[in-house]
Amino acid sequence: MLQYRAEFDATVMFSTGGGLHAQGFKVDVPHADPTEAQIAALFVAACRLSDVERVELRHVRVLAEPHLGIPAVEAAPRRWVELSHVITEGLITLPGLPAPEFAPHLTREASRAVYAPGTEFAIDLITMVGNTGTYLDSPFHRYPDGTDLAGLPLERLADLPAVVVRTAGSGVRTVDVDALEGLEVAGRAVLLHTGGDVHWATPQYVVDAPHLSGAGAQWLVDHGAALVGIDAANIDAMTSAGERPAHTLLLAAGIPIVEHLTGLAELPPTGARFTAAPPRVSAFGTFPVRAYASVPAVEPHDHLRSGGWLPTSGG
Repeated sequence: MLQYRAEFDATVMFSTGGGLHAQGFKVDVPHADPTEAQIAALFVAACRLSDVERVELRHVRVLAEPHLGIPAVEAAPRRWVELSHVITEGLITLPGLPAPEFAPHLTREASRAVYAPGTEFAIDLITMVGNTGTYLDSPFHRYPDGTDLAGLPLERLADLPAVVVRTAGSGVRTVDVDALEGLEVAGRAVLLHTGGDVHWATPQYVVDAPHLSGAGAQWLVDHGAALVGIDAANIDAMTSAGERPAHTLLLAAGIPIVEHLTGLAELPPTGARFTAAPPRVSAFGTFPVRAYASVPAVEPHDHLRSGGWLPTSGG
């Protein structure tokens, strides 16, 4: 079993004046492809630094090392939580985008002439835009030179430790910095549970939909989030001016975005592992995903005794 460490030199400038230099510093990182923002955030946290204005990294390299001195233990039981909407023929994900169309390429009846007696198959055709159902945006969606779906490393998409930011039921429509401060997001999937999915596939879904602010997006970039997801129509406010600061900032930093999630009420604030992997399509920016999470399989009375999170069925 491998663990990953980033080794680097660092210069830290403080807002109160002065600076700090480090050489050959190492921090544990969650996967083999961390961004410099993630490494910087982990470095600041490891050193418990405050009033940091800027961190500059040099000579960064990621090392894969075996876990030492840790005995093998049986994995704790976990349960699975579906976080994707079902794609059906005629589904309207967003007004103005075409609905998916299903058609047979080879029917079961026609296949009987092709295969041996008693053997039949169905091969079906689906026509749809990439922005259908629950989908993932890669940097190529926003930037022509950004990483496309085929280029995204699995470390950015699969088995990410998740942090759930819960504003559902609060009346808050904009997830801003105040909802994020104090959270450990470096190397994690940050999932915004706004409750917007309650209006899925209805005209109300896009009316004053919950979203992430530009300042919130910048905070997530600065603190090294690995992926950001939301259970609403768009991670940005859908203004008539067409401004999309969250997409612009997150995708420029190489942080994938998952929109139109559902079921986030079933996840604890921390402890879940999140996956949302699209097909490896080249020169393509957005595609539906089967988003899901695994969570510790703990009996409800254990949550009650600890005073912690309880799974619910609604947003």
